[in-house]
Amino acid sequence: MTRAATPRAVGDRITTLLTGFTLTTAARELVGRFVQAEQQPALPLLLEVLELEAQERHERRITRLRRASKLPPAKTFATLDEGRLPPALVRRLHELAEGDFLEEATNVLAFGLPGVGKSHAMCAVGHALIERGHAVLFMPTYSLVQELLAAKQKLDLPRALRKLDQFAVLILDDVGYIQQSPEEAEILFTLLAERYERRSVFITSNLIFEHWDRIFRDQMATAAAIDRLVHYSVLLEFDVPSFRTEAAKSRGNTPTRRAPAGR
Repeated sequence: MTRAATPRAVGDRITTLLTGFTLTTAARELVGRFVQAEQQPALPLLLEVLELEAQERHERRITRLRRASKLPPAKTFATLDEGRLPPALVRRLHELAEGDFLEEATNVLAFGLPGVGKSHAMCAVGHALIERGHAVLFMPTYSLVQELLAAKQKLDLPRALRKLDQFAVLILDDVGYIQQSPEEAEILFTLLAERYERRSVFITSNLIFEHWDRIFRDQMATAAAIDRLVHYSVLLEFDVPSFRTEAAKSRGNTPTRRAPAGR
């Protein structure tokens, strides 16, 4: 806001900023007292200083969110090869980056073969959401399940689940890539049930829902988990060739082993 703004607009903006800083007394009293003291000409300068404070607070928050997210720093929209992806999918990814889906705790489910860019795309959306001030956590599914299983063994699972609540989006990478024990499957189900209709979950997986009984081992648990995920969800299909395979072919080197899933 510039100094050319109307006195009322300047005062309203100052009050809004002070309220956002949780300086409730200053928000209630400051503008009125400046007016009473006939110091209105100083209000635009004061507003400039408060705007600087707001910007610096925002930047510090983004830095904290990015550090806590554990997102791979290089996996952003700037490095995503959007030319390999269908235009409709690219548009959907950028729509998700706006963050409107968070209001209904919508889940985002990305399916496709290894090496097609699922993880990169989900991380790119995650980075964009952080820039908008939303808390995001990226974790390989197996690692997070192990952490929660250890918490359960210490009788500390409720606290661990509450800690995850601070994240508006939880990105679970490579769901179903590693065969899970019944205890691990139970923990994963508990996590999904806990976030249902409350917080969003991003999932990358090589397994279509038809084969999710490999994850949960039990048909009823599988059906219940899928039901919670898809109730509010966006499904993304990465039906494109593996970029690793294409890169290997361009070098004249056919890969001899399967690439890790979901990357």
